[in-house]
Amino acid sequence: MNRPSTDFANRSSANKPAALFLSPEAPYPMTGGGPIRAASVLEYLAQRFSVHAIFFREPGAPHPAAAIPPGRVDRVDVVGLPFHSKRPLARVLRNTARMARNRPPLVDRFSGFQAQIARCVSGQRYEAAFIEHFWCAPYVQQLRPAAERVFLNLYDIDSVWHRSMADSSSGLLAWSYGRFAQASLELERSWFPRFDCILTTSCSDAKLVRAIATDTNVTVYPNALPLIVPPPRSDRLEIIFSGNLEYAPNIAAVRFFHRQVWPALQSRWPGLRWKILGKNPGGFRDLSANDPSIEITGFVEDAVAVIAQSQVAIVPVLAGSGTRIKILEAWAARTPVVSTSLGAQGLECRDREHLLLADDPESFITAVSELLALPDDRARIGAAGRRLYEERYTWQAAWKALDSALAGNG
Repeated sequence: MNRPSTDFANRSSANKPAALFLSPEAPYPMTGGGPIRAASVLEYLAQRFSVHAIFFREPGAPHPAAAIPPGRVDRVDVVGLPFHSKRPLARVLRNTARMARNRPPLVDRFSGFQAQIARCVSGQRYEAAFIEHFWCAPYVQQLRPAAERVFLNLYDIDSVWHRSMADSSSGLLAWSYGRFAQASLELERSWFPRFDCILTTSCSDAKLVRAIATDTNVTVYPNALPLIVPPPRSDRLEIIFSGNLEYAPNIAAVRFFHRQVWPALQSRWPGLRWKILGKNPGGFRDLSANDPSIEITGFVEDAVAVIAQSQVAIVPVLAGSGTRIKILEAWAARTPVVSTSLGAQGLECRDREHLLLADDPESFITAVSELLALPDDRARIGAAGRRLYEERYTWQAAWKALDSALAGNG
């Protein structure tokens, strides 16, 4: 385990109460939905507390403190994770062992560091402690003696996520996701009641948490983005998908769209380009190699500016849980969205006002074609999405929920 970075350890915030922020991933740089949600909480805490942060780090990854903007954190501790091979055979063997032990993969990955976490918080006292992600929920046992209140920030509902993946898969893969769904549900029933408050991304997820563990105190803390100046837009004949391209629901979404929607759109719209934007794009290089109208960009610093160059943002998501940052980014860019109902789940939006919903290939083809053909509708829906983002899905708007939770009104 790395000791605190000197720059952070020597900074003091004597006039502020103390808060702890425990996360399995570093929020900065904000390169995806998970880091963006984590950063939104950390930015909120930094304005009100002296923050002690504990981050897990993958082998070879940069020290998390190096990317944290000045003034956010007063102390950083890092817990090093053991090396795990990403080769397919190694993953199969690991997950087979996890099924035998009834341990969901990410819960297992971040387990076993109780002694290190206990040493980090030894002798400290916090007004509030925030645990990011369900995978780190067991560390409530180490934080509880040091914190007046402990919050769990859920990015999705793990049992629902695994069940959704099982329903959209087949054969052995579906069976394994189902097994992990049941294991996650059992852990959720055990861990949820141990927290003073649980943060969920939507009202629908809040209802699920209460159904899993009755009388649990839940606050809806929506996914959100910093307030972004509207970027310049473009009229190029292009659609875009954005997201982590190593994330299973995104992989399935891109493959579904490529097989069942893209050929018809190409036929209807000669010259149409499809841009695929996101980190970890290696698994999709074959698409662009075989089709010059598909562009794989990989990670970019300003996703919203890139999304603003496309006429339509597509969200053909068929599995998963939580709410989608990719839709918020499109709204911030004033780019109209075509999404499945599941992709837009949990967001307070209306079909044909803030986006178009399409749940089968033919509906998706029709909806995308409609927006490509009608510039006035593109502008209207894009503007409505932007207004909704400004009203409800900026950090400043979302922070009202954290004010309420910390005041004990969750």
